[in-house]
Amino acid sequence: MEQRHEKLKTGLLVTPMWLKSVTRIEPLLFLFFVALLVRALIEREIRLRMKDSDLTTLPIYPEDRDCPAPTAERIPDIFATVRRHDLVDARGHFVQSLEPELTPIQRRVLRLLGMSPALYRRPQS
Repeated sequence: MEQRHEKLKTGLLVTPMWLKSVTRIEPLLFLFFVALLVRALIEREIRLRMKDSDLTTLPIYPEDRDCPAPTAERIPDIFATVRRHDLVDARGHFVQSLEPELTPIQRRVLRLLGMSPALYRRPQS
């Protein structure tokens, strides 16, 4: 539990703030709790799937160095450069979608999290 409390201050960048009423404090603390829970679930899911796939490490550190226990901080960093652009004409009508080409490690992480690369494609209408 202490590790999760530390993540609240470092990973989520929680800083002291002045709130006057309990009706404002309780929802804020609830949101922080949910954020910690989501972080823990992401870490648990990827580590369990790595174990099931007999993966001991993932090359997600800078310079593609191996990481034996991916953290919730590192996972979004892997996708930080992924962008999809939708081109529209002067009247605002859709023309074309420029979809990203995911790297092998991005595809692997999505697969480990039980997600599809199709998340980065424009939905068919």
